This record gives sequence, C-alpha cells and structure tokens, in this order.
Amino acid sequence: RLCPFCCQAHRRQKKTASHVVTELESTRDCSQAGKPFFCPSHPTEELRLFCEQCDLPVCRDCVVEGHRQHPYDFTSNVVHRHGDSLRELLKSTQQRLGTVADVLGQIDGMGSAVRVRAEAVATEICLFASGYVKAIEEHRDRLLKQLEDLKVQKENLLHLQKAQLQQLLLDMRTGVEFTDRLLTSGSDLEILVTKGVVASRLAKLNSVAYSTHPSVDDSIQFSPQERAGQCRGYEVFGAILNKAVDPAKCTLHGEDLCSARQNELTGFTLLCNDTTGERMRRGGEAVSVTITHKDKKNCAVKPTVCDNGDGTYHISYSPEEPGLYAVCVCVKGQHVQGSPFTLMVKNKFRKHQGVFHCCTFCSSGGQKAARCACGGTMPGGYQGCGHGHKGHPGCPHWSCCGQVTKSSECLGRPPSDSSPRSLLRTVAL
Repeated sequence: RLCPFCCQAHRRQKKTASHVVTELESTRDCSQAGKPFFCPSHPTEELRLFCEQCDLPVCRDCVVEGHRQHPYDFTSNVVHRHGDSLRELLKSTQQRLGTVADVLGQIDGMGSAVRVRAEAVATEICLFASGYVKAIEEHRDRLLKQLEDLKVQKENLLHLQKAQLQQLLLDMRTGVEFTDRLLTSGSDLEILVTKGVVASRLAKLNSVAYSTHPSVDDSIQFSPQERAGQCRGYEVFGAILNKAVDPAKCTLHGEDLCSARQNELTGFTLLCNDTTGERMRRGGEAVSVTITHKDKKNCAVKPTVCDNGDGTYHISYSPEEPGLYAVCVCVKGQHVQGSPFTLMVKNKFRKHQGVFHCCTFCSSGGQKAARCACGGTMPGGYQGCGHGHKGHPGCPHWSCCGQVTKSSECLGRPPSDSSPRSLLRTVAL
C-alpha cells in the first residue's frame, strides 16, 4: 500500500520506475473476478511463484533473471504459511484495536470529567473569592468604625482638657484683673480688707495642676501585616495601633550591662514601653546605639541592633580595646532610662598557664627546686609548698598564680622571688 506521495516517488526512482502501481479498488475487483496477476517486469508472464528471500511474488522469467539462487515455491504452496502469520498478526491487531478503542473511550470520559471538575472548582473559587471579599469589606468597615471611635475618644479628651484649661484661664484672668485693679485703684483700707481673700484666691489658682501637653497624641497607625483574627471564617490582616513608645519608659536589661571583656561578644536587651509603662508588642521603632571610648577619641564600637518584633531589641557588640566606654541608647532620638551609662571593658580573659594541684611537692615528684606561685615553702631545702607547711593555702591551687578557684582568671606572674625557670618547670610537671 502506498500513499499518493510515495506513489509519485516510486515512479521517479530508477529501480522502481517500471513497476505498475494499481489502485486498491481495482485490485479488489480483479481478485473477486479471479483474474490472474501479471508480472510488472514481464507483462506476459503470470505471477505464480513466490521468492522467499525477497518476500514477493515473481514470474518464471524473474526467477531466471534475478532470483536464480533464491529459494522460491509456488504461491499455492506458501500462501497457507504466510496466511497463517497474517491471521496471527490480524488477531493481535484486532485485540489491540479493541484496547485502543477502550483507551480512546477512557480519554473521552476523562476529558468530560476534567471539564466537569474544572467547572466545579471554578464555582468553588468564585464562592471563596466572594466570601473573602465580603470578609475583607466587613473587616474594613470594622477598622473604620474602630478608627472613628478612637478619633472621637481622643477628641473628647482634648475637648475636656481644653474646657478645663479655658475655665482655668478665665478664672486666672478674672483674678489678675481684679487684683491689678485693686492694687492700682483701691484705697489702702480696701487693699488691707480684701488682701486675705484675694491672696487665697490667687494661691488656689496657682496651685491648680494641669498638663503642659495635650492629654492625647496623634499616634494612630495602621499595620497591614498585623494578624487580626478571623472574619466570616477567613483569616484577615490589618490592625489599628494607637500605642506610642515612650523613650522615658523604655528600660535596659542584661547581666553584663555595664561590663564586658576585650574581643568577646556580649550585649544587652532594650525593652520598649508605651506612655503608660505597658510593654509594646511590636517592633519597628527607630533605635540607635553608640559606644565610644572615653579616653581614645577615634576608638568606637559598632553595635548590632536586632529587632525581635515583640517590643524588645537585642544590642550585641565586641569591644577591641579595654577601658571605659560611654554607651548611649536612644529611641526616636531620645535617651531611654539609664542612658547614657558607663561601660567597663576589662582585658582579655587570661587563662591559667600552670597546673591545678594540691602542692608543689606532690606535683613535682618531690623535687626540691620546684617552686609555686602561692609562695609556700617546706623545711629541708624544699623551695616549693607542701601540705601543712608555710604558705600552703590548705587546698588545691594554681601553680601559675596561686588562685584556689579552678574556674577563674589567671592573676598573672608569680611573686618576684619565683624565677621563671622554676615556674616553667612546675608547669611542665
């Protein structure tokens, strides 16, 4: 079987140009009529033989010319064998045909299922989005209502403060005008008679306590990232923040707040509070920290400020030079409680170079020349300490400095009467 393109290519090639190409319809008609097939190379010869090697029907002249050494047989003898193989192939193909048809049916069914499922999911998405929009709108309205209530509350407090101050101002003006008029126009007797009442009134007006600042501030903020719980079953974000940090109420905490070691990382914590002293539960404040040496102008420590997001800030630093430092901690440009303060940076922690032993006599194996930094001596020519003898501290101690605490800092070189050579020997032992 050839397609039209292959049929044209068949005619163009030299080896197949002489082949006769017959349409399948005309071939069916010939087979049904029992007409013989003639060789395309030898039109007068009928195709009665089959070349096994070339796997095609041939005529007698083809066998003589091109298929002399090829095995061949009559078509009637080989048709059963080839027909059986074709039947097997046909059977397996028919089975696969049913399978392919089933798969195509499954594909069509899955395509329908996909479309139905996509429509259902699209409906779910629309319902979700619609509910989410309603939840957001409801949360928006709630925030706006909360904002309006907060504004009214602040305005009422300001109006009350304003009315009180206006009344106080009016009373003070009245008292001032009356007193001034009394002093300028009143007689001596009038002044002496009303002096007590006027003085009492003025003293009372002067003793009235009032705030020199507005009773509230404009610290109203909106935080989009703040979790605001659930609305209509959806989690929503965004909250109104009306608490403002008060630098004067912020405090510093830490075990090593005023002391540190050279080249060791240390730090302290800043706790931010609002005007009422209540802890702030959010971060984002402008915190600045400076650490400068008091004696060396160009010596400063660069601290690292870590915002914990809960109203606390951890300040870490590592001083390179020992000495006194001035530490300033500011929030919004204002000093917090305890700022500025003095920081003492001690020298780098000195490790013990000796051994922690009970006595020089034991640790040196009884050598007389071995010395110890505790300054103890033994009779009989021993220059080091021993149990119960002069200078022995009565407990284990470091041979390099004489300290009796094992986890401690070395105090430095031993007493002057101990030679370095003897100390080195003790350390080695």
